[in-house]
Formats: sequence, structure tokens, C-alpha cells
Amino acid sequence: MSRPAGSQLKLSWECVSNHYDGDTFLARLTLTNHSNIPLSGTDWALYFNACRKIKPETVTGGVATSHVNGDLSKLTPTAEFGTLAPGESRVIEYVGIFWVIQETDAPLGFYIVYGDGQANARAEAIGDPSIVPFERPEQRNRSLADKVPLVTPQSRYADNEKLSQLPAGEVGKITPTPLQASYGNGEFVINSDTLVVFPIELAREAAYLRQSLKDLSGADFHGAAAGNGIVLKLGKVDVAETGAASEAYTLTVNANGIEIVGVSPAGVFNGIQSLRQLLPVAAWTNPQSALPVPFCQIKDAPRFAYRGMHLDVGRNFSSKQTVLRLLDCMALYKLNQFHFHLTDDEGWRLEIPTLPELTEIGSKRGFTTSETDNLVPCFGSGAEVEGSHGTGYYSRADFIEILKFATDRHIEVVPEFDVPGHARSAIKAMNVRYERLVKAGKQVEAEQYLLADFDDASKYESVQLWHDNVICIAMEGGYNFIETVIRDVKLMYDEAGAPWTTLHTGGDEVPAGAWEGSPKCQAFMQANKLANTRELLDYFLERYRDILKKYNLTFGGWEEIALTHEHVNGANVHKPNPKFVGANFQPYVWNNVWGWGQEDFAYQLANAGYKVVLCNVTNLYFDLAYEKDPKEPGYYWGGFINTRKAFEFCPLDIYTTATLNLFGHELGDSLKDKARLTAEGTKNVIGLQGELWAENARSAERVEHLAMPRIIALGERAWATDPGWTFIADKGTRDAKMDADWNQFANRLGQRELARLDGFLGGYGYRVPVPGAKIEGGKLYANVESPGLTLRYTTDGSEPTAASPAYSGPAAVGGTVTIAAFTSTNRRGRAVRVNA
Repeated sequence: MSRPAGSQLKLSWECVSNHYDGDTFLARLTLTNHSNIPLSGTDWALYFNACRKIKPETVTGGVATSHVNGDLSKLTPTAEFGTLAPGESRVIEYVGIFWVIQETDAPLGFYIVYGDGQANARAEAIGDPSIVPFERPEQRNRSLADKVPLVTPQSRYADNEKLSQLPAGEVGKITPTPLQASYGNGEFVINSDTLVVFPIELAREAAYLRQSLKDLSGADFHGAAAGNGIVLKLGKVDVAETGAASEAYTLTVNANGIEIVGVSPAGVFNGIQSLRQLLPVAAWTNPQSALPVPFCQIKDAPRFAYRGMHLDVGRNFSSKQTVLRLLDCMALYKLNQFHFHLTDDEGWRLEIPTLPELTEIGSKRGFTTSETDNLVPCFGSGAEVEGSHGTGYYSRADFIEILKFATDRHIEVVPEFDVPGHARSAIKAMNVRYERLVKAGKQVEAEQYLLADFDDASKYESVQLWHDNVICIAMEGGYNFIETVIRDVKLMYDEAGAPWTTLHTGGDEVPAGAWEGSPKCQAFMQANKLANTRELLDYFLERYRDILKKYNLTFGGWEEIALTHEHVNGANVHKPNPKFVGANFQPYVWNNVWGWGQEDFAYQLANAGYKVVLCNVTNLYFDLAYEKDPKEPGYYWGGFINTRKAFEFCPLDIYTTATLNLFGHELGDSLKDKARLTAEGTKNVIGLQGELWAENARSAERVEHLAMPRIIALGERAWATDPGWTFIADKGTRDAKMDADWNQFANRLGQRELARLDGFLGGYGYRVPVPGAKIEGGKLYANVESPGLTLRYTTDGSEPTAASPAYSGPAAVGGTVTIAAFTSTNRRGRAVRVNA
């Protein structure tokens, strides 16, 4: 029977309204048959991924919906569907839970399966739907209670009005801001005759510097054990304000040359980054043989010892090259911890030689009838396995290369293997291993790494909508699995010569109901006198801790690893778990969403004695959308996180900038009783980390867009001294100081850092800011959040190009104006339109 090919079926999708019926939305999906063959029968299904669940009883158009697992759902024809003739369209409406206000909320990755549910089922890729623009308020607001303003060219203009372009001489030359910096008249010129002088202990740093200079000049630089030029030394550096004295350095430039003195090789490396930033910005795009460096005296050290960046490659895969480029950016801005989120429900991304099924099965996504070949599609990864952004892994050699690359840049890689929840990719892979060995008559070997109780009847749904993503922690297979993974990974670190001090265990979002219907868990609890599944989880954490002790590893994990869950007066209350204080547990704390009531978890844990890494969603979740604009990629469940949000983060008093909740309502005095840091608690905040989750990171370009320039602001807050905002009692005075500091930083971005990134690594794809614009009195007024970028505009309806007029001040215009920001290499950001 001939059927329309998937490529001949087209879809469009529209949010009709978010103001439908409480916290629900009405959406419209239109299916069009562009083939010359009718779509008929009842043996087909339309599969897709969506971040919002559909209410099955609301679906119209002659189809029914069912939730498969995770974010995968399907539509199947009912008797009412009949036939979709060639050229005909069918409108399907449905009600979904919560709201959809961004294009990244739309259902994605459609494919049609013929013979659905049968062994010979086949899939045809359709792809993403075209998305009807979000234009009406009911499409662009979450509900009638949503007071977060829609972003428009006019609102951007108002947001940027306090910014002014500073003279180049008033713009800071080094980012993050050094502890002390003074500049003199004159410059030392680096050229191919300049020696790099270093002791053998700094050979790796010297090699890095020589390559950096070659990148900017095109010339080879010679090293020497003695002489003048650029001298690298180990020595004493006296600094009082630092969380990591071993990373301190001095940088001196005068007529005799350049000298970098570091307390350690890491300190020297930090000094090299500052020297690189003093080199001409233009040389990063167009190498020049002579590199003048201004006379200066720099003394510097970081505020926090832990300065991290997280990248999730489990949800969507990022190539080795994308990871290396991110590490290079981290080094430039003096970040020193790379949290590598290597596994999740949707993918296992590292080759483990002892357990090859982890990547043979768990690293691939696409159409499957059994998940014994690959995992199901997620996040719009589609029917095809090969070439999908859901498929991929790092070989052992790849990972060793990444480790060496990071170590050369004084970045420690903190791998994450998420358990006991978020473990579906591992569970499915180990099920395949089990079946293979059982068929071979090797029952004992088959159970060695088994993660699932096949008789488990537990009913649960994870935050990401999975029903089978938690390992059985009453079985020995889980503990064998964990130690085997650690052992294989330890060999990779050893071969790379890389330090490994912390394993991030995940430990988060174990859904309520897990283990309750597992015969093995219930029998284990009874035998060991465990009263509930919380005590079973504590048992798991204790055993995991004992494994990590054998490898001298710190137990890192999301905040749940250090919190208890108690029911008090009918409410679920979280408190620091006294069991693991002093047990080398290091919680990474993200949950401070304003208005959720859990804003002080990090401070509670630090005050209780835990060493804490701040990963606050309200300022440091870089996968969230920059602004409330449907075209801006990213989720927004924790807010809209622009570069200024990261810049204005106050680690030791997060309440300083807390004024509105998630929906834009005043917080009032709701935070007055929240925990503040004690003197001892302050010492336990070891640093900050930016988070880049990958649900929407479907390409290398998207990763770079989401990462930069927010990483630069992260580096500033993690390294530079406290700007003192929290100590200014008067709000007007405090706001003025913050505005002035932001203006300085925004100018550094617009005049120096973004232009540097235009040439760095062949051009790093940072988000080019969208301009603000308005027309008043027949004149165009425009600005941009990074002063120094060029704005270009048209008045004939066309998109601006590098040849379009540059905006230099109010300009007489008529009709519709289209305007966009351009980088130093004429890469254009998103254009906006304003009407006279």
C-alpha cells in the first residue's frame, strides 16, 4: 500500500492562546498532505517531542493523543479522521498544561510511523513544523497574571538609555577586573625577536604562551632559560583579598620587557591570560607582526577558588570541537572548573570500555520499536539516528584529548554520571547487556551490572516526564556499575595526566513514588530495617560515598544530596542533612527561583557546614532565554537571564537584587525570614558556576549563542572583588552604582571583548545583542546593550547588510525601519522593525 512520504507531509503550529482555562493553553496543529497519495487507514501515528503535556480529552481533528515517555508523544487517527486527500489540510486543536510563549516551546521533530505498534513498523521523518508568529498578548504572556513585560524595540531602547559609549581610554583593559592595575605612558612591542624565558617547571605555560602569540602575529617565538623578553617566573605574591592565594600573579610591562610572576603555574597561566587581553584587539581578527603592550603593573588574584562552567551533552550532544572551543573561552576569562554533564535520561556520552553497551545503545536516539537498538527521540532529535543532534559520544581517545586540553589550561574536568535518577540511558543499555548474556547462558554475569528490577510496579513521573528512569538501589548491580565506571574513567585521567578531585554524582530529581513498587527494594528495606525510601536513598548515598573514598574523590552532586525531606504540618520541608556534614559532600545549589520559597537552600547548607558551589538559576542558568521574546531560544522556567543578570549576581547576598518573582510581581517581605550567611557559612561558599543545559542546544551555533557573552559576566563575578553593592543601604544610591558599573562592563564588551571573540578560534558565535529603537518626531533613535557595536538600518523593508547606513545619531526616517547590530567582522544579529 503506497503512503505519503514523511517529506511530503507538512505541519504548521500555532499557540492560539495562553489565557484559555487557568494554567493551560490552546494550540493548533495543521497537517497538510503535499503528496499525490491520500493519507488513510488507522495503522499510522504521528510522533513528536513536546515540553508540555497535552490533555488527551481535548484533542480534535479526528486524532487521539497518548504520552509515550519523556517528552515523546504521538497522535493516532480515530475513525473520525477518515482520509487526508492530496492537497488537503487537517486542523488539530488541543489544550496543553501550562503555557507556550517562545518558539522553543513548540512541538518538534515530527515523524510518521506506518504500521505503528507492529514489528515491521517503519518511520518517515517530517521534521519541525513552521511556527505561526507570536503576536498577540495572549500568545506572548503566560497567563493574565504574567506581569513580565513583553520585550519590544522600544522597551530595549528604554533599558539601554542609561548606557553611554565611553572613550576608549576609560574602558577597562582586562576582564575579569584585576585586583590592582595601574598603567603608564609607553609600550613594549612584542615581535618575532622577543624571547619567552621560563624555567622548566613552566614549560607547559610557556608553550601555551608561544602558541598564543603565534596565533596573533603569525610568527614563531623562541623559548630560552635566561634572558630578556617575556619572562615567566614562580615566586611570592602578597595579596590579602583572595579565595585562592595559589593562583595569584603579578604582571609587569616596562621598557625592559614583560615579567609574569605566579605563586604557582596556575598563577602564571592567569597572568598569561591578562597579557593576552592587553594585546591589540584587532590582532585577534587580523594578525599583526608587532604587538604593542601598554606599560603596566598588575597584581591580581581570584575572589573564589571554584570558578566553573557546566555543559550538558546528555540531552543533546556537543562535538569534541565544541567542547574544546568552550574550554578555550573559559581559560581566557580565568574559569578553572569544567562540569561535564556526560549522562542523562536521554543519552550516555562517554565510552566505558568495560561496558560497551552504554554507548552502543545509550548514545543513540531515533525511531525504535524496542529500544534495544537505540533510545527514543527526545527534544526534536527526530526519527533518524545518524546525523541527529541526539546521537553521539566521546571515545576514550576523545575524552583523554579533552582532559589534556583542559589540563594545559589549568581547568579541572568534573565529570557527572547522574544517578540514581536521570539514569534511563544507562538502564536501557544495561538491560540490553543483560538480555545478551542471559541468552548466552551467563545468568550471574548478566546480573552483575543490572540496574532495573523487572518486577518494579512503582508509579512515578519525573520532572522530565519519564516513568522508568531511576535505578534500583537495592540491587548490587548499581554499585558494581558505579565503581566500574569510576575505575575506567580513572584510567583515562591517569593516562591524560589530569587531576581528578571531584565526581559529580547528580543525585537530583528522584521522583516521588520511585522504589515503592519494587519487590527488591521493599524486601531490602525490610531486611535492613529501613523505614521508608528516604532512608533507602541515604543508604545509597553512604555506599556511594564509600566507593568514592577508595578513589580519593569528593562527592559532588546537586543540592538534593545534602537535603532531607520532611513533612511538617502537611508541607514538604527541606533541611540540611546532618548525616553528611564533614563527609566530603559538595552540593551544587541551583534552586533559588524567586517566589518558590526555597531561595535560601545554598545559605542553609553553607551555614550547616557543607562546602557549596552556587549555581543560582536566577542569574547563572545560561540555557534560559536572554529575554522575553518569542524568537529568543531557551526556556524561562527560572526567569529570563540576560548578560546583566549574570553580571549583577551577588554571591554572598543574593537578596540584594531580588525584587520581583517569576511572574513579575513584587516580592514584598517574603524573603525577610530567609537564611543569611553566617561568618562560617561565608567561608563555605567556595565559588560559582554557570549552567548550560542542552534541551535547546541543538547545534554548536546554539551552544555558543547561549554561552556568550554570559560567560564573560560569570568570570567577572567569580574572579573580581566584591563590587560593594550589598553594602549600600540606600536603594537609589545602590542602583546608581550598579548602573555605573554595568556601563563600564557593557563598554568592555562592546569595545573590546566581543571584537576579540570575533577573531578568537576563527570567530566565536556569541549572541549579538538585539538593538533598542524608537521613532519620535520623524527621527530614529537607537541604542544597543554593548556600546561600541555598529548599528545599521534600512527604510525600504529589506534586511540590513554591511553596506547599509550606520546609525550614528538621531536620523530622519519615514515608514518602517529595520535595524540590526553588526560585529567587527560584520556578522549580523537579529533585526527588529519599528514604525514611524
